[in-house]
Amino acid sequence: MLARQIGVDEAGRGPAIGPLVVSALNIPEKDRPILRDLGVDDSKILTKKNRERLYKEILSCSDSLGWTIGLVRCNARRIDEWMENGSLNSLEVLLFSEAICDAAEPGDGFEIFLDACDVNAGRFGRNVSKTLGNSWQRCNIYSEHKMDKKNELVAAASIIAKVNRDSAIEELSQELSIDLGSGYPSDPKTKDALEILCMQDDLADCIRRKWTNVQRAWEKSHNRPIQARANERNGAFQSALDEWE
Repeated sequence: MLARQIGVDEAGRGPAIGPLVVSALNIPEKDRPILRDLGVDDSKILTKKNRERLYKEILSCSDSLGWTIGLVRCNARRIDEWMENGSLNSLEVLLFSEAICDAAEPGDGFEIFLDACDVNAGRFGRNVSKTLGNSWQRCNIYSEHKMDKKNELVAAASIIAKVNRDSAIEELSQELSIDLGSGYPSDPKTKDALEILCMQDDLADCIRRKWTNVQRAWEKSHNRPIQARANERNGAFQSALDEWE
């Protein structure tokens, strides 16, 4: 049986608008040089044009070489509901685990590489391992900060996540008839869009209500705190949270 490796990364942790996207790319270890030859790199330092080109190349290789991709799009509502009782770090643990399970069935010999989303990289890896459960315990998990800069498999996962996140933002901009920018709080286009959207009585579902800049913009227009999301999902998630470090 050929040894296989999985790289996992996310896009959209910090933005106030749109989904948090996590991607897991599962390939045979012997195919790693293909990613190097393609010129795969950390999505954050690539131009939009190069990201999209590499994304198409990765999809083409997936079709022809039997690579598999796990993709999880976590919308703003789910983020807000989780953060009523949990943290963004613990949500990312769950999303990374979901993406891994979407990309592969549990098996011996997997090596899994994570771009850690916790100040303690080792803890992040251990928590992902716990969430995956016993069927994944024979796999080796490597969790490091800035893994997308060191590991071409994780870099490829970062490209997949980033392109899908950007596509989602473009669709939301068209749907709302307003340029949302990147969705990041520091983006002037995003700031302007939030000011306008927060003037409305019904806040668009794609806006993350737990973000401070959203709460400020809402209170500026309405002179009252923003209403919390219906807390429907937390009961199902809390037991997993309690088991983590």
